[in-house]
Amino acid sequence: MALENSIFPSRPDSLTLPVEEKREGGDVEVAADATCATGVFNLSEELGHVVTTETTPPPPITATVKRSFQAKLAEREANANQPRKKTQGTEKERGRFGWARTRRKRQRYVEKNGRCNVQHGNMRETYRYLTDIFTTLVDLNWRCSLFVFVMAYAVTWLFFGAIWYLIAYCRGDLDHLEDEDWTPCVNNVNGFISAFLFSIETETTIGYGYRVITDQCPVGTILLLLQAILGSMVNAFMVGCMFVKISQPNKRAETLVFSKHAVISLRDDKLCLMFRVGDLRSSHIVGANMRAKLIKSKQTQEGEFIPLDQTDISVGFETGDDRLFLVSPLVISHEIDSRSAFWDMSQAQLEKEDFEIVVILEGMVEATGMTCQARSSYLAEEVLWGHRFSPMMSLAEGFFDVDYGAFHHTFELIKPTM
Repeated sequence: MALENSIFPSRPDSLTLPVEEKREGGDVEVAADATCATGVFNLSEELGHVVTTETTPPPPITATVKRSFQAKLAEREANANQPRKKTQGTEKERGRFGWARTRRKRQRYVEKNGRCNVQHGNMRETYRYLTDIFTTLVDLNWRCSLFVFVMAYAVTWLFFGAIWYLIAYCRGDLDHLEDEDWTPCVNNVNGFISAFLFSIETETTIGYGYRVITDQCPVGTILLLLQAILGSMVNAFMVGCMFVKISQPNKRAETLVFSKHAVISLRDDKLCLMFRVGDLRSSHIVGANMRAKLIKSKQTQEGEFIPLDQTDISVGFETGDDRLFLVSPLVISHEIDSRSAFWDMSQAQLEKEDFEIVVILEGMVEATGMTCQARSSYLAEEVLWGHRFSPMMSLAEGFFDVDYGAFHHTFELIKPTM
């Protein structure tokens, strides 16, 4: 009867428990012993020691409750239905004894969209970029590429326009504009603007027919040939860069999707690490090949620390299962055996480990014939132990129907043990 008349808070504020005393008449006096100061212990994984922070002890509370059991039960249900306020700050988890422990968020090596989170710094041999100027221009972002494209043509037109104006000025064509007996180098060139327009007409082979070079100017003939050849080279180089940049298969990788989580469960009585991959387009990836890497820092037996060490994860290379026929979504499986990097890892260890699984899908685009690569990654907290992917394919009338709404969905099984 004493348990029914007591009120248990949903979460104690200190390590002391309320003391209850039963008196005559059904009165219950609840007194909280808060004379000793409470401490919050913060376990720092990086520093490796325990930090104790003293907090101000709450004042002692003494209350006399004279209510029925139904009133107490109604109040308790009302408090339980109230939404809890979310506190912003560092993500924390509770340890074995309820101590606050800060969980350090791991920095990704490869983002979920496939972008490698690596920046190169302190590069002194920048001249190597100029030795492969074509690839350098293709790798530029669109803003810089368009700027280089416009400036390449504008500088060429201005340069040859200035030379045509200089020829007209040196020959005295500008001084005999009204002389009908004078034969200029280029007809109807009366200033820099007209010389610039003639340069554009020559390089782009427009030929309006108003400004024409004459046979009385050998220097102009040589300049005309030089500009025609150089203009063709500029056109080929810049149009080639824009064509390669537009036809890059990077956007094709946007329609190659990976599941948000990887799962670990039994398959054919074997513990397997699995993830799902699919292609959203009707045009297929020819010769699709799957690879996986385990990114984890380690220390060798000699004491050498290797950050971000890469270890191969077998996804069927020995049996040929890594070569995919990616017409419908497939579940890629890695068998956790004695050769696997996850062999000595249990469920409890998996939650504490700090690693990243990078998955790479390569293949040739059927429409263009260019090689495409799609990447994604899974952190330790994104690997679900004891889960399995939901089925997403059904047989319809005359075809197989794939429901991509269940692509990322998983359901929990009886958790396997190791």
